[in-house]
Amino acid sequence: MTTGVFFSRIFKGRDWPIIGDKFRNFPEVLRDVLELPNIQLFESLPVDEELLGMVHTSELLEQVRNAWYYEGALRAVGGCVQAAEMVWNGELKNAFVFTVAAGHHAGPSSAWGGTYLSSLGPAIRYLREKYRVRRFAILDTDSHHGDGDRAMFMGDHDVLHVCFCSSNIIEDDGTKIDVDVGWKTADEDYLRLVEKEFVSRVRGFQPLMIFHFLGHDTCEGDYGDRGLSPNFFIELVKVVKKCSEEVCDGRYVILTGGGSRRDVAEYVFPRIIKLLAADD
Repeated sequence: MTTGVFFSRIFKGRDWPIIGDKFRNFPEVLRDVLELPNIQLFESLPVDEELLGMVHTSELLEQVRNAWYYEGALRAVGGCVQAAEMVWNGELKNAFVFTVAAGHHAGPSSAWGGTYLSSLGPAIRYLREKYRVRRFAILDTDSHHGDGDRAMFMGDHDVLHVCFCSSNIIEDDGTKIDVDVGWKTADEDYLRLVEKEFVSRVRGFQPLMIFHFLGHDTCEGDYGDRGLSPNFFIELVKVVKKCSEEVCDGRYVILTGGGSRRDVAEYVFPRIIKLLAADD
């Protein structure tokens, strides 16, 4: 089975909101990884705007259409939808999706913080409309609260949303959870929390796919620094990949989240993609 990598060359050479030009050297830094026979690079295509209209208000979409980053956001969301469909269909084992200007701060009617369109709202809506897939889990390990995704799925008890951020909250009949990881933590302590607060819940919830909004802004020296090392992110993916294989036949889609340290992205992402493709 193949691991899909979704990227567009429009993502490089531009100073994207919040994350900057951290993809400047992609996909070139993936050269060795992309030579592996079970990894394939796909062009992220723009999402259908009709699908966006199913999850966002017309007022929000009109605002974003006039922004310079709109095309990048369209392709980021489109890559997520493509990846989700191909993983569900069994064309791919799992997927890694590069994103800009789209993500977890975009709700139905408002968006901020460098993410101006929802990635997971359209992806989940598409799978439900076309394939009648109902049950999903979302793991958010960006440094900041995924308020847009929370608003997008509040009241939807078939979406488990676990966000590792700065508060401890359980709401929406136990399907929406915030976990306070502390402003300074150690790799091992964070991983223990993921096992306790995400993996254990996923085993009971039994989703059919896991989405992971993977910010590296939590890395030491980045703008959401929580004291984590670059190697933490690789160990984190090991934990979640194992969980996905146990619970949902390995259907696991990672989206790049926050973080502006280009050196961290270039170190972590090739290793994560190679890990996704590895046979355990």
